[in-house]
Amino acid sequence: MANQGSNPKAVTKKHIARLERERRQVRLIRAIAIGGIILVALLLGYGYLNLNYLQLREPVAEVNGEVLTIGQWQERVQLQRVSLLNQYNQALLYQNFGLDTSQQQQQILFSLQNTEILGQQVLDQMVDDALVRQEAAKRGITVSAEEIEEAIQSAYQFFPNGTPTPTITPTEFSLPTLSAEQLKFYPPTSIPTAVLTATTAPTSTQDPSITPTTAATNAPPTPTFVPQPATATATPFTLDGFKTQYQETVDNFKANGISEAALRSIYESQLLREKLTKVLTAEVPATEEQVWARHILVADATGLGIVRSLLVSGKDFGDIAKKYSIDTGSGANGGDLGWFGRGAMVPEFEEAAFSQKVGEIGDPVQSQFGFHFIQVIAHENVPVDASGIEQNREEAFQEWLTSTRATSAILIHEVWRERIPPTPEAFNQQQPN
Repeated sequence: MANQGSNPKAVTKKHIARLERERRQVRLIRAIAIGGIILVALLLGYGYLNLNYLQLREPVAEVNGEVLTIGQWQERVQLQRVSLLNQYNQALLYQNFGLDTSQQQQQILFSLQNTEILGQQVLDQMVDDALVRQEAAKRGITVSAEEIEEAIQSAYQFFPNGTPTPTITPTEFSLPTLSAEQLKFYPPTSIPTAVLTATTAPTSTQDPSITPTTAATNAPPTPTFVPQPATATATPFTLDGFKTQYQETVDNFKANGISEAALRSIYESQLLREKLTKVLTAEVPATEEQVWARHILVADATGLGIVRSLLVSGKDFGDIAKKYSIDTGSGANGGDLGWFGRGAMVPEFEEAAFSQKVGEIGDPVQSQFGFHFIQVIAHENVPVDASGIEQNREEAFQEWLTSTRATSAILIHEVWRERIPPTPEAFNQQQPN
């Protein structure tokens, strides 16, 4: 008799259908799992790509159609932070030598701690750089790789061809000679100020009304800074020494998220700006209108009456100044203020001095400091010294930049306020508390 238990179990259509359903379910689950993994990988990849590439290529500003990207701006923000840190460390060093740099330190810390202000300053600078690039391109002004390399070497005090000579030489000039008519009312023993500047010799009781104003003495700051070594090291005098120090600087900047290309772009911008400034300010005059005057300052109507009567009676202007002027600084010299240009004095004083005839003692002029009797000794166009020419050129360039900004198509994307880069870890280890 055959063994029925050894016979294989019959496979029914129902069983086959169930197995097929299970296989389909397994394939579906596997596909979903693989798809999920791929989706997560794609999302992570897109997030990384978006954060490290796509977002960095988004515009932060558009200047006459030229796009400035988030990535470029973020690098410049980090570069500015490093520059400020260097300035802070220098201020600390100077303070160790007895100089009071506390105000400078506070200003630097304020800039470091107020990230939106820092970001706005950098953005403004990048817009200015773009305007300079565009104008330079119109005029055919370029900067070569060799010029950039030379500028970097100079920043590190490395001069393979010898130390360069100054590009600006002092302007030679002589003081105007007084005419016979001028000598009648101003004694020949009196000598005008030796240097034709707007600054008078300071004394403890000098009249505030005749001191130069801030606008007259301070040139606008240079907008493009040149990156300096991230750490203080010895000045190299050999090619190997320069290369070593430069590479250390590049490595330090990279630790703060700043590429070497960004560093070199700063030098390029500075060189373009210098070349463009030279072209734009070629017609800046090397002379300026100045007057040489003396004055008597009185505080009130009583002093005004006394001095007026003495002058009408023919008394010597210098003697009256010595006795009655409350500006004892110039009064001791007979009221002599020396030579000065426009912008050096308070407006009321300047208007009178530049409008009076030579030798004339005008009507008293009132300012917030009292009443001034002014006598103009000479009125000339005199040569400007080297520093004055540089200041005039910088002011002319800033006027061009302001005008160009006003007429350019500049679009700022406010998204930058959300993209201010975090402070690099390497920077956190160095920055002041």
